[in-house]
Amino acid sequence: MSRFNRHLPPLDTLIAFEAVARTGSFTRAASELCLTQSAVSKQIKTLEEHLSAPLFERRARGIALTQAGTAFNAIVEPLLESLLANVLRLKSGHGSRNVSVICTHAVAQYWLFPRLLRFNEQHPELTVNIHASNEISESVITDYDFGILYGHGRWRSLQASKLFDECIYPIVSAQRPLPAVHSLSELQALPLIQLDASAWNCLDWHDWFNHQGVRYKAPADAVTFNQVNLVFDAVMQGMGVGLGWEFMARERIDSGQIRTVSDFAVRTGQADYLVHDKQVMPSPAAKVFADWLIANG
Repeated sequence: MSRFNRHLPPLDTLIAFEAVARTGSFTRAASELCLTQSAVSKQIKTLEEHLSAPLFERRARGIALTQAGTAFNAIVEPLLESLLANVLRLKSGHGSRNVSVICTHAVAQYWLFPRLLRFNEQHPELTVNIHASNEISESVITDYDFGILYGHGRWRSLQASKLFDECIYPIVSAQRPLPAVHSLSELQALPLIQLDASAWNCLDWHDWFNHQGVRYKAPADAVTFNQVNLVFDAVMQGMGVGLGWEFMARERIDSGQIRTVSDFAVRTGQADYLVHDKQVMPSPAAKVFADWLIANG
């Protein structure tokens, strides 16, 4: 006999318990479960005998959870919800060849898309659909198989696997000549392309220099953009020096299109993570994609 059969109560008793606890009535639970009230009562009695603890108090105006019942319900309810979500996802997605991913515009364009081309070559039988949005939060991930989320890696409802750490340094077009930079003051004297980060959770030049222990105030007439990818495009066009995120810049540095301006860099300790809902089991297709992306990121 397995340890589950030996120690766990029958699943139907747990389902009956959840229904009674939620509806507050044996009668309503029986109606919901398409059982007789007597059958539900017997299932609850079986469960109480298995646990050696009373779960409900019978009162004149109905029933109420005991202290043991309240504690047990806090365990049973989320477990049944998680089991249901995984069963539904598996039933609907087991034969699916589609994988959905939500990420920011910058991550989609500069990091995920080049890797997706390689993934498609190796797995032509699968289709990855990317939804690019800068309005990403923990709550929207449940609408997709995966999300790529920036932060600390600890989210209550999400399982997270690190893809890449955040590293930010000054970059410039390889076609734009600049004097050698040996100090932060020399860097500040260059034509710095400004990022208005007021609407985003990312660093601007003020924050970047602050990480270096240096004060900085942007000139009033400085070129300013409100999107990271616009700053990157401006750098590529030779407009000046911009902040470069490693995940965006590395490929173009290696190809000789842009170059770093100095050895100064900021590593924030934050990272981008591949995340999915903890309560939902990824489909086989989604798992293939996740395993590949983590191994080839």
